[in-house]
Amino acid sequence: MTIVLITGANRSIGLETAKQLSAKGLFVYLGSRNLTKGEAIVKELNEQGFNNIKAIEIDVTNHESVLAAKNSIEQEHGKLDILINNAGILGTQPQTATETSVENIKEVFETNFFGVIHVTQAFLELLKRSESPRISNITSGLGSLTLHNDPNWKYYQVKSAAYGPSKTALNAYTIVLAHELKDSNFKVNVIDPGYTATDFNHHSGPGSVESAASFIIKHTLTEDDAPTGQFFSNDIEDETGISPW
Repeated sequence: MTIVLITGANRSIGLETAKQLSAKGLFVYLGSRNLTKGEAIVKELNEQGFNNIKAIEIDVTNHESVLAAKNSIEQEHGKLDILINNAGILGTQPQTATETSVENIKEVFETNFFGVIHVTQAFLELLKRSESPRISNITSGLGSLTLHNDPNWKYYQVKSAAYGPSKTALNAYTIVLAHELKDSNFKVNVIDPGYTATDFNHHSGPGSVESAASFIIKHTLTEDDAPTGQFFSNDIEDETGISPW
């Protein structure tokens, strides 16, 4: 059975991704900082017919929490096939370059950037035991420097001094990680689910969580000849879905 861990999966896109993967027959660990809340959600999912989902406590900013989650999955399954680094925070708004506090920027980076590194490095041992390991780092179109520098981009006016740069840094880390693992059977990519209506943005996005989750899954459940080290975006209007960095 294919074993999946999704961080920050107790709501919105992460939760919908867990549901869709479970429906496909994969076993999903639903990562949640609060285990009680995670277990309550899994109970609801079980009642809806999703039986191959289990809540697991994981705070990506806490090294001990990450290691405990890794040890639990190792004891129960001995491997991990898919890691979806989905946990993220927006940070205090607004985020102007001249007034956003360094503390706010550090807090956002701690989850969105350093948290991904903590989790990825901790779980690499289990991923290497998989025949087809996949790492999908969930990013944002706001992490694209090329698009941010294009006045014709539809979100050109949306600038942030903490959230956007944290995703740009994540993109850069993913390129390095994918290159390091390029001669193995790993596929490592960043995936932007698009501007989606969620609690994260007060439901202001035009996209649905169903579409966002389907896009993540499309570029995660890939064949052995699929690309690695790519930036896929649900907001890119061509068949490749490839976004400029």
